[in-house]
Amino acid sequence: MEDKSLEKRREALSQRADSKSLHTEEEVKATRVREPVGLVSGICLIVGTMIGSGIFISPKAVLESTGAVGPCLCVWAACGVLSTLGALCYAELGTMITKSGGEYPYLMEAFGPIPAYLYSWTCIIVLKPSSFAIISLSFAKYAATPFYPGCSPPDVVTKSLAAVAIILIVLVNCLSVKVASYVQNVFTAAKLIIIFIIVVAGIVLLAQGNTQNISNSFDGAQTSFGTIGLAFYNGLWAYDGWNQLNFITEELKDPYRNLPLAIIIGIPLVTVCYVLVNIAYFTAMSPTELLQSEAVAVTFGDRVLYPVSWIVPLFVVFSTFGAANGSCFTAGRLTYVAGREGHMVKILSYISLKYYSPSPALMFNGFLSIIYIIPADIETLINYFSFAQWAFYGLTASALIVMRFTRKELDRPVKVPVFIAAIVVIVSAYLVLAPIIDKPAWEYLYCTLFILGGLLLYFPFVHHKFSWSRKIMRPLTMHLQLLMEVVPPEKVD
Repeated sequence: MEDKSLEKRREALSQRADSKSLHTEEEVKATRVREPVGLVSGICLIVGTMIGSGIFISPKAVLESTGAVGPCLCVWAACGVLSTLGALCYAELGTMITKSGGEYPYLMEAFGPIPAYLYSWTCIIVLKPSSFAIISLSFAKYAATPFYPGCSPPDVVTKSLAAVAIILIVLVNCLSVKVASYVQNVFTAAKLIIIFIIVVAGIVLLAQGNTQNISNSFDGAQTSFGTIGLAFYNGLWAYDGWNQLNFITEELKDPYRNLPLAIIIGIPLVTVCYVLVNIAYFTAMSPTELLQSEAVAVTFGDRVLYPVSWIVPLFVVFSTFGAANGSCFTAGRLTYVAGREGHMVKILSYISLKYYSPSPALMFNGFLSIIYIIPADIETLINYFSFAQWAFYGLTASALIVMRFTRKELDRPVKVPVFIAAIVVIVSAYLVLAPIIDKPAWEYLYCTLFILGGLLLYFPFVHHKFSWSRKIMRPLTMHLQLLMEVVPPEKVD
């Protein structure tokens, strides 16, 4: 009797969606995520997610590996070029296969369901929520620091504030896709303002003759293959996020135009910002002083922007909050698409009937992120899993090459030279193998076993779809659907 009652309520919910969709043309597609993301919002998503806290807090990793200012600046510029090459490959893939979910639909089309499933399993369970958690913890640390002068905020305060930030961001993204885009735009503008202030201050210092750290900038450079490679590894980590727009392709207005245009504008803009900010740092600090600083932008502000140096940590808070919002925005779309394809539980693919957002997927990502806040060494976790991210980048670039031969019939509004994809594959292979060869550790094996361990769930629940699992999930899905007022998405070809 209870199942019949649930079925009737579920039918009523679906009928409610159908009746609502008849009222206005604007609400015809009640069971699809709406498409409010234009060119400016797309650029802000790329820039706002790429520029997090790293450029303000610790850009010293590249300097440590290069040993001198000149090679350091060259590496920052070269990392921007490499990121642009990777993004151009994604522009072709994103305009050829206009589905959300980042690398997921491209791996599905080129290599089949197993690589796509392993990608979604790794990103949804570890990479995306742990990244969201790390950014939220950075936000919490800088937001709490003014209330604890002379000492670090207690862990319980930092973690509680990070959890509140995650809940707030998830809530905003669930209630309105458009408001989430506006939040991203505002906080991206805020971080560009502080970058502009730092760059202008650096130009003034250069005009005043503070060039001692930049002249003879190649003296003492470390030119070994290993150290330069490590510098590129750290630099490309700061550029991570260049693929974020591919996670929301279905929500873009005119993706054939706006996806490649946002990439061409956004990533070079970040590259220019990174290089100019580093030059500004060296006008006020020597390489030794920069390496000794715990938060480079704060040190720069104390020296150059006094008595208004407080604006630097304030804008770092804005920057990290914006990056966290972008991370949540895109992670929810990957979870939503994986659920829609049957690689995650179906409820994660459902759309809010009232707000037209993938709220179950967003809530699930936020829940995992709060769990990842609890352990003390979350940075270690993400560092060991970062090699997996580059493995998927390389696999996706190789998917572009493969589909040039296997899917010739697909329309390609953007078509990049194959050698660009080959460069991305080679760089990705190096970045996967370099940390393992340089410092072998059991943790890399554990990460690999975790990734492959996803197959233990894939075969019984996804491939074979055992009847007993469906009997368990069906009533659970119906209860959650009624509780959250969500409906299945429209089928996307």
